[in-house]
Amino acid sequence: MPSATPPPTGTAEAHLLDLELAEPPPRPRPNLAVVTTEVADPLADHESDHLPGSRGEHLLQCAYGSRERAKKFYDNQMLDHLNDDMIEFVGRMEMAFIASADAKGECDSSFRAGPPGFLQVLGAKHIAYPEYRGNGVHASLGNVSENPHLAILMVDFVRDLIGLHINGRASVVEDADMRARYPDIPTDFDRGRTPERWVVVEVEEAYIHCRKHIPHLQPVERSRDWGTDDARRKGGDYFGAKATPKPWQQVVQTSSQ
Repeated sequence: MPSATPPPTGTAEAHLLDLELAEPPPRPRPNLAVVTTEVADPLADHESDHLPGSRGEHLLQCAYGSRERAKKFYDNQMLDHLNDDMIEFVGRMEMAFIASADAKGECDSSFRAGPPGFLQVLGAKHIAYPEYRGNGVHASLGNVSENPHLAILMVDFVRDLIGLHINGRASVVEDADMRARYPDIPTDFDRGRTPERWVVVEVEEAYIHCRKHIPHLQPVERSRDWGTDDARRKGGDYFGAKATPKPWQQVVQTSSQ
């Protein structure tokens, strides 16, 4: 039985070849109706202009139906300064978590610790913490030099299981200048170390961190293996990063050749 289609010859007829190589005709564009529905600004009442927090959080409060609940939090739990209870809380803290960002919004979080009182309350509107000699990176201080907005979170894991947020504008002050302004600052802070400089934060927001998920911890006596040559025990290369090639090292090596 003969085939229903002729066998291919490998060469198309001339008029078919012209069609094959030609640009395809333009497809007709659908006739779409233009929708001009305007969405009302949920913050058009301008009430949020007078509230703490960002426009982003206010918009999400509208979207998620939590606007009234959030306003109660602002009204009942947030201050623009430190009251006496907050000052007492800060005075007994031995650790704090610091959040900062550079001019591009790239974030960094860091940890600070010391004996009670290492966080100095300079008044209802100002708090300061010391900067000692460290790894020389100055990630937090570098961010502050570009973007003064800084956040501090302190958590009482031991007694009251509660936290305190402090947000504000930070500045870096050399230790000698700090002591000239505040001569009552202690001279011996942590194991005989003296701060090189200070981060002074002007308080803009101070508010509670609820106790719901804060674990209860028990302080214990602890020692540090500072004199050991074991890098893992000392903590200098605990995560084994030293031997891993870094992309910036490749760039440096290439540019130096």
